[in-house]
Amino acid sequence: MAKPRAVFVVGTRPDAIKSAPVVLEFQKYADKIDTVLVSTGQHRELLDQALGSFGLRPDLNLDVMSHGQTLAELTARIMTGLDDALARTEPSIVLAQGDTTTTFLAGLSAFYRRVPFAHVEAGLRTPEIDDPFPEEFNRRAVGLVARLHFPPTRWSADNLLREGVAPESVFVTGNTGIDAVKKVAEESQMQWYSEHSGPLALVTTHRRENWGEPQLRIARAVRSLADRFPALRVVVPMHRNPSVRETLRSVLDGAERIDLIEPPDYPEFVKLIERCTIVLTDSGGIQEEAPAFGKPALVMRETTERPEGVEAGTAKLVGTDEETILREATSLLSDPTAYAAMAQAVSPYGDGRASARIRYKVCEFLGIATALEHPWT
Repeated sequence: MAKPRAVFVVGTRPDAIKSAPVVLEFQKYADKIDTVLVSTGQHRELLDQALGSFGLRPDLNLDVMSHGQTLAELTARIMTGLDDALARTEPSIVLAQGDTTTTFLAGLSAFYRRVPFAHVEAGLRTPEIDDPFPEEFNRRAVGLVARLHFPPTRWSADNLLREGVAPESVFVTGNTGIDAVKKVAEESQMQWYSEHSGPLALVTTHRRENWGEPQLRIARAVRSLADRFPALRVVVPMHRNPSVRETLRSVLDGAERIDLIEPPDYPEFVKLIERCTIVLTDSGGIQEEAPAFGKPALVMRETTERPEGVEAGTAKLVGTDEETILREATSLLSDPTAYAAMAQAVSPYGDGRASARIRYKVCEFLGIATALEHPWT
C-alpha cells in the first residue's frame, strides 16, 4: 500500500521560511509519509535563497513570475500551475502557510480536487478585508476551505471559532517562524557591525499599502532619526520591488550612517535582527521574530493582524506619520526604561516547537501513528 503524501506549497520568502521547519519535520518520518515541496516561484530568487538556508529545494517549480504582470494574471498562472501539480503528485493532503496569493490558491486548488487542505498560521485577522491588500482576503478566503487550521496563538484561534470553524479542526501550535528563527540563529556564526559600538536600527518596509507617500514619510523619519542620534547606525535591506527602491533611495541614498543593502540571505537576516537595537518595520513576520531576540519592534502600519505582540508589549503600532515614528523611535533610543519595557516583554508567539505539533496532527488526521514529543500546554 502506497504511503500517504503531503504536498507543501510555497511561493514567497516568508512562505519558505515558515514552511521550511515543518517540511524538515515531516521528512524525519519518511518511512511513514512522503513529502513533496512545490514552489510557485511568486518570489523566485528570494524563495530559492530562503529554502537553501534550510538545505531544501523544490521538487516542482512552477516559475509563474513574469515582468509587469497584474495580480489577476499572477493568480491565473498560479492556479493553472497548481492544478497541474496536484494532478501529478496526487496528494493525501496539501499544506500552505500564511496569507499570500500562493497560499490562497493552494487551498482553492486542493478544494477543487477534493483534497484536504491544512492552513498553517491560520486565524490572523484585521478589521478590513482590503487592509493589508490582498493578504487579508487571502487568509479569510483560504480558511473557508481548510480542513485543519493551525493558528499560532489563542487570539488567532478565537478568531476562527467566532467565524464558526469547527473547534475540533483548530489546534494552537505556536508560530513556525519561531522554529525557523531559533534554528538559524543557533547554527549561524555570522556577525554584523562588530566594529560598531553604538545602537543599530533595522528598517524594513515593503507593504503595498505603504507604497508612495507613506513610504516617503517613513524614509524621512528614518533620516531624521539618524541625524538626531550621531552614534546610531541604520541598516535598510531594500525589497526588490523597483517602486520601493526608488522611494527609499530618493531620501536615504548617500545619507551618513544609513546603509541601503540588498536583501540578505535568511541566516544573515536573522543575525541582523539579533544584532540590532530596535526594529522599524511594516513586515508581519518580523513582528514575531524580533521579540524572540528581545528587540522592540515599531510597526509602521495602521493595522496589524498580530495584535498579540502589541498587547504583550513586544511591538507598538505607530503608523506612517513621520513625527510619530520619529518620536517613538527617539523614546526607545533615549529612555532606558521605555526600552526595557519592550525588550523584556514576553513573546506571545510560541516556544519554537510548532512544527512537531503540526506534523503530529496532520499524521493523526491521515491515520498515521507518530510520536508527540512536544505536547500542548
